[in-house]
Amino acid sequence: MRGWQRRDGFAKIDLYTRGSMHSLVWSMTLCQTLLSVTRPVRHSGAPALLIAATVLTGVGQGLCSAPLVTRALDRYLGRQAVDRWLVALAAVLLLMNTAGLLTLGGYAGTEEFPELRLALAAVIWPFLTSFVLIAPLWASGVCLTVMAAGMSGGAWLAGGTGSFVLATFLGSGFSGALASVTVRLSAWTLGVMQKLRDAKDVETRLAVAEERLRFGRDMHDVLGRNLAVIALKSELAAELAQRGKPAAVDQMVEVQRIARVSQQEVREVVRGYREADLRTELAGAQGVLRAAGINCAVEGGDPHGAERLPASVQSVLGWVVREAATNVLRHGDPRRCTIRLRAAQDAVRLVVENDGAPPDAVAAPGEGSGLPGLRERLGALDGRLEAGPAGDGLFRLTATVPLPSPTERTAPLLEER
Repeated sequence: MRGWQRRDGFAKIDLYTRGSMHSLVWSMTLCQTLLSVTRPVRHSGAPALLIAATVLTGVGQGLCSAPLVTRALDRYLGRQAVDRWLVALAAVLLLMNTAGLLTLGGYAGTEEFPELRLALAAVIWPFLTSFVLIAPLWASGVCLTVMAAGMSGGAWLAGGTGSFVLATFLGSGFSGALASVTVRLSAWTLGVMQKLRDAKDVETRLAVAEERLRFGRDMHDVLGRNLAVIALKSELAAELAQRGKPAAVDQMVEVQRIARVSQQEVREVVRGYREADLRTELAGAQGVLRAAGINCAVEGGDPHGAERLPASVQSVLGWVVREAATNVLRHGDPRRCTIRLRAAQDAVRLVVENDGAPPDAVAAPGEGSGLPGLRERLGALDGRLEAGPAGDGLFRLTATVPLPSPTERTAPLLEER
């Protein structure tokens, strides 16, 4: 009972399905074996050796069908192949068992041994339970028809009347069809359950991979600019210290402050709570770039106007500003940077443009992790990102995000200058 409780849902269904199939095989094996030793057979004058051989053949058919059912179900589920010799052995045992039962019927007489029809119907199950999982449906139907016809023909040779032969054909056919439908539906249900389990496993792995990508993207966005600023201010502090300027202490204090802020931001990223604030990022980018000797101008509205943007739009544009400032610091030799923010009725547009870009500057979609990360963020809001050289040594990054309809906004978002 404890073992059953420790199994998951699919494992329980799998065990139940396999147990049901094995139960059917052995119940039918027991049925036709017991019918082989009934009173009409024992008193018919049939040789004891024939009776014993038929019983042993029935038991052998059950023993052969047990592993065959397991392997056939595994094959149906795509786990392993079935040995052909095992299928051939099961078919031979089926023929031998059928021949033994028909011979016993010939000794006992079909009138005295009407249970022969039930025994012949039962002998089909052990073989057909596996065969319907291995062969196509049409092949199973042909096989069932041939077996039913062969058994009814054998019943006629054993002395059966026309009604007995017809009843044997219909009984064998119905029994085989019932076995085929039951086993096939059970295996199909188990297959659907397996696909659902596999899909759930894939979903879990994708969720883990997505979380790892999110974490890597956020770590890049959070630490990229701050580390660049720390490196810049450390170099400045070193130069000031070499010249004996007391301002070096102020620069190192600023480095310490940025390091602490970065530490807190990393903790927030790990918890998944951090959202970029557009107003803060605009002011931060302007301050950092100016500290690096780059003239930075923010155009397109006052910082407070950004607060009237939807929170999701603010957040994604904040990440764009942060990544763009990081790229300006890292690449080329810029002297001027302009950040333009424009809002229309249906979209808001952010443009970051700087000079000093290398002649061979490119922005391939697959390079790095910053721009692809921004594209993912913007894509979640149906936005788009364009980045690349703009001529005359300029590099331009443009982010466009759709805005809610005017009825969903209570006030104009930004005013153009």
